[in-house]
Amino acid sequence: MRRLTVEQYQNVIHDVFGEHIEIASRFDPLVRTDGLFAVGASNALITPSGFEKFYNVARSVASQVVNDDNRLTLVPCTPVDASGADEVCSRQFFAEAGRYLYRRPLTESEMETAVSSANQVADQFGDFYTGIEFGLTGLLITPSFLYIIDETEPDSSSPSGLRLTSYAKAARLSFLLWNSAPDEMLLKAAESGDLHTEKGLERQVERMMESHFLTRGVSAFFEDFLDLEKFETLEKDTIIYPAYTIKTAESAKEQLLHTIVDHTVNRDAPYPEIFTTRHTFLDAHLGRVYQLPVTRPDGGWEPYEFAEDDVRAGILSQIGFLALYSHPGRSSATLRGKAVRELLLCQKVPDPPGDVDFSLFNDPNAPSRTARDRLTAHSTVPSCAGCHKLTDPIGLGFEQFDGIGQFRVAEQGAIIDVSGDLDGDEFTDAKSLAQAMHDSPSVPACLTNQLYSYAVGRAPARDEREFVRYLETGFAESGYSLQNLLSDIATSDAFYVISQPKNKAEGERSASLDVSIKQERGS
Repeated sequence: MRRLTVEQYQNVIHDVFGEHIEIASRFDPLVRTDGLFAVGASNALITPSGFEKFYNVARSVASQVVNDDNRLTLVPCTPVDASGADEVCSRQFFAEAGRYLYRRPLTESEMETAVSSANQVADQFGDFYTGIEFGLTGLLITPSFLYIIDETEPDSSSPSGLRLTSYAKAARLSFLLWNSAPDEMLLKAAESGDLHTEKGLERQVERMMESHFLTRGVSAFFEDFLDLEKFETLEKDTIIYPAYTIKTAESAKEQLLHTIVDHTVNRDAPYPEIFTTRHTFLDAHLGRVYQLPVTRPDGGWEPYEFAEDDVRAGILSQIGFLALYSHPGRSSATLRGKAVRELLLCQKVPDPPGDVDFSLFNDPNAPSRTARDRLTAHSTVPSCAGCHKLTDPIGLGFEQFDGIGQFRVAEQGAIIDVSGDLDGDEFTDAKSLAQAMHDSPSVPACLTNQLYSYAVGRAPARDEREFVRYLETGFAESGYSLQNLLSDIATSDAFYVISQPKNKAEGERSASLDVSIKQERGS
């Protein structure tokens, strides 16, 4: 089982009740594991303080659903007498809403709990809608809503004797492709058993791949893959960088995602070309940093194509990457090189030793003027040299961009040297570094491994490596089409395989979670 991310929680609520329902609170963060929050979500428990946050949001959502402005459209029936309980209308509401929220029909026990609690409160307060609000709050704080649960059923053809239920299969598919709960057509396919057939599954995957919601699913993956959550804590020294504002950071993140989604979904272009594409989007906040004119008077987004001889090409020369992997007051070749190694090439860079001496690097009186000079002095320390050999030759290729991604040719009066090499592939500037990334065989292999991990919520097991290599081969044969790779995963048997608990503690986690939440509710 996996805890819903903040975005998944918001998407489900908005898909079921509408975009106008406000979700103002933040939840406890997930722990990034094996390079992905999606993997950390598989190990996420809910603390007492975390439960309180979920409870407060649930009350707010339920209150909005039944308020005077929304009840006529969001409650599918009218009570005979709104001054008290109406079991028929309550049952209809919870049957319809609960099916979407739990991604399956409510069990009779779950239905009775929701209806009886709603009726009791309605009679106590003399208001049918207060009862619905109470019952809906209860649904929104249960594990069946807050977690994507891999419910199973007997299957004699499986080595484990079990398989995912068709509803669990639908949820796994929907959260991968749309980052939200199944829609009505997918639930009906689950209900009829169509999802358990090869053709039925292919029909649903094909339909979902053609939906505009696919952009939401692809965007969610890349936000996790590129660790864009760091934008929430990104700070810059506005005295050094007066062009930088909070709006700039928000736009920089959106530019990255706009570019990637347009490239991989709208154009269905080869994935490695996200490092060399000159196509992107700009708004007024970014135009100020890029020093480019933006013509839209409403401040919205407009497409832009960098000139062929421009030094910028691909997502690594965009403000979003360059500012995110820099210090508040200066650029950082080490952080940028480390991000490329770990995020895009799936190569672990060891953490620095605890007793590392930064005095040579930070000394303001040192004769060094450029980052290359300072890092060369720093890398003479034997304990630092090994890691810096992995990061700095890549990161120095971005040194013509300062701490927020503004272009420059000199640092403290010295011309910046941006030459280097990526695993033996030499480059002379950021643009040729982008080409080296495009040509690196590690780039598509890393994406394949991480997309599969994101899909199943865990790192591939040893016996799944052959299947991951099969996915890599198909990815290459499709011309590195991300959509083809997504489809291969979504229609594979491997995506729906259930894993047995690794140990007793893990096996008991589901039950203990349910008990702990009930204790928090005082029931």
